[in-house]
Amino acid sequence: MNHSAVLQTGLYLLVLFALAWPLGRYLAELMEGRLAARFHWMGKVDRGLMKLIGAAADEEMPWWRYAVAIVLFNLVGVVAVYLLQRQQLSLPLNPAGMPNVEATSAFNTAISFVTNTNWQGYVGEATMGYLTQMLALTVQNFLSAATGIAVVVALVRGFARKRAQGLGSAWLDLSRATIWLLLPAASLFAVVLVGQGVIQNFSPYLEAQLVAPVSYQVAKTDTNGKPLTDAHGAAVMEQVTVRTQTLAMGPVASQEAIKLLGTNGGGFFNANSAHPFENPTGASNFMQMLSIFLIPAALCLMFGHMVGDMRQGVAVLAAMTLIFVAMVAVVVWAESHANPVLVQLGMDAGLGNMEGKETRFGIVASSLFAVITTAASCGAVNAMHDSLMPLSGGVTTWLMQLGEVVFGGVGSGLYGMLLFAMLAVFLAGLMIGRTPEYLGKKIESFEMKMVSIAILITPLLVLGGTALTVLAPPALASLWNPGAHGFSEALYAFSSAANNNGSAFAGISANTPYYNLALGVAMWFGRFGVLVPVLAIAGSLARKPRLAASAGTMPTHGPQFVTLLVGTVLIVGALTYIPALALGPVVDHLQLFAGQGG
Repeated sequence: MNHSAVLQTGLYLLVLFALAWPLGRYLAELMEGRLAARFHWMGKVDRGLMKLIGAAADEEMPWWRYAVAIVLFNLVGVVAVYLLQRQQLSLPLNPAGMPNVEATSAFNTAISFVTNTNWQGYVGEATMGYLTQMLALTVQNFLSAATGIAVVVALVRGFARKRAQGLGSAWLDLSRATIWLLLPAASLFAVVLVGQGVIQNFSPYLEAQLVAPVSYQVAKTDTNGKPLTDAHGAAVMEQVTVRTQTLAMGPVASQEAIKLLGTNGGGFFNANSAHPFENPTGASNFMQMLSIFLIPAALCLMFGHMVGDMRQGVAVLAAMTLIFVAMVAVVVWAESHANPVLVQLGMDAGLGNMEGKETRFGIVASSLFAVITTAASCGAVNAMHDSLMPLSGGVTTWLMQLGEVVFGGVGSGLYGMLLFAMLAVFLAGLMIGRTPEYLGKKIESFEMKMVSIAILITPLLVLGGTALTVLAPPALASLWNPGAHGFSEALYAFSSAANNNGSAFAGISANTPYYNLALGVAMWFGRFGVLVPVLAIAGSLARKPRLAASAGTMPTHGPQFVTLLVGTVLIVGALTYIPALALGPVVDHLQLFAGQGG
């Protein structure tokens, strides 16, 4: 990396870890109930809310009841978000008169926001009214993040407890994560964003007068929208002059804050964090990047506190950080090279690849944001990923394909990495002929079966969905680019959906019945096909005794284990996805630089 990239990445990680350290302790005390015991008013709120919904605050759910509660809670969310979209024309706070959302798009969006994916096949400012943005989408930004936190806390309890039959109360965990973490953090961050220039209002859309009229030609169409042609078959063109621009308004800052803190990623505007109303300054950009990784990093430290050994949390955090830094280096290097096609058209090669990027952010900040958002299951973007160089697009795709475990989504990143940790100790146990253990718990056949299901479900969805797409004519018609880059667009879409990221290569027209349904299915099973086995593992571990460390116990907190964990993640990811990446980003790179000496 160049000096600027090293400085920006180093400063970013320094501030991130400084903020995550106290937040990790706070999360441990919050989710274990020590804060409610210390501050009686917090306990009264918790008990009052549990009484209101008919649940016991001290309930200890077995893993299957915990899983049923989580799945049913999210199913209700899907239905609510779907109905709100389908009825939005008759709802208040819709000054632009947005019509009801089409059925398959509403289905896709409902699953997308409930699963913390936030894939958006629609243009936000031209599709959703203010009430839908707030009551459907923003609410689910909170609840989907709380779901991830609740599940990872249940898994950590499985490691921390011994001979226990329960994992705690799903309802209490969801409420604590929402009320005492996400709501105050997002409220504070929203105020900070407003101070930076992010808008927050309920004003109607504004018509702004352009400094000078803009004229261009468009193809004329008939009343059915079909292009008109002349006697020679050429399109009939007409001159259009535009003198005003419509500026979308709305309650943006309140959605932007939880979009990032909850690793959701769904933007109020179609341009997401590249839009000046969502991300106006360099300072807001830096804070947005920090907010994406903040809770995932803090959860690693919470893990150390809850299992009684901070070295365990630091080791997991170190493994995530090593992979992250390596991926940043590759993307910055790739984006520092200009696109040879644009150079042939007269672009200055010394600028690097500025296509699809905001000049106020530049190469390094855009590259850093791209790696952060695809490592963290967030999906927010401050540059268009379809315009990244092929190898950069390959890196961002692979980060998602690794299972979103490099910091990852709120909660889901840590429980995904802990699955790889169990796989790593299992492989190490096979090599040295010992029963694998992790944190004093034996990793036996049941745990490994569940780990296998959880790790393999997303490759099945990604590779199976991509294969189906390249064979289905309706799906191929939505790809705007042929060959390797078109394949990369389809691969990226299913990688993003199945791993609950939500970002996209923009060169794919995804708001079609095929993609709305196929990606919706991938998002649902990508979330709950992993989440349920994780809870099954948690229940199994909680019932086991916690064995004391002996001379033969493999340490899981030093450089040796960090190296083993990183190697396990990368090797599994490489063996699974390298053939597909070779057909897409790698071939795309070779074709782009053919004859260029690059």
